[in-house]
Amino acid sequence: MSRIGKLPIQVPAGVTVTIKDNVVTVKGPKGELVQEVNPDIKVSLEEGVLHVTRPSDDKEHRALHGLYRSLIHNMVVGVSEGYKKELELVGVGYRVANTGQVLDLALGYTHNIYLQLPKEIKVETKSERNKNPLIILESADKQLLGQVCAKIRSFRMPEPYKGKGIKFVGEEIRRKSGKSAGK
Repeated sequence: MSRIGKLPIQVPAGVTVTIKDNVVTVKGPKGELVQEVNPDIKVSLEEGVLHVTRPSDDKEHRALHGLYRSLIHNMVVGVSEGYKKELELVGVGYRVANTGQVLDLALGYTHNIYLQLPKEIKVETKSERNKNPLIILESADKQLLGQVCAKIRSFRMPEPYKGKGIKFVGEEIRRKSGKSAGK
């Protein structure tokens, strides 16, 4: 059995789960999420606990078992508590501002980068004196939040020599010594 797939999912109070025609819908205080499930994988709700089961030990079924259990668990946590990611801009002259759902990034290029964020994501920017600018993103959808964070990071990946770029708060960048290391 899959270690992840066989774990039950506790449904907290205030969250409703409906399963109809291989589509799992989860509603909660932070929003509503929908996930289509492979017809071979069975999802059942019994007394506030979700169970994901597979029909056989085929390689494909084993892979899908853990996958759908994780996706449904992330949906339940997302609509009840939500997810939050913080990105930090490290570099001289790097700035960020937001106007509604549009993020304005100044990252040392000849032009500013404007990124339109999906309406499911709440964005907040902080720029304090003598501190690195922060981008705070919140959403109920973990997949979408991770995808947007990856897109923002792709504009300036953290580099190993000076440590400049867009990184997650608390992330450690493995630093390299330059050419003068041998001297």
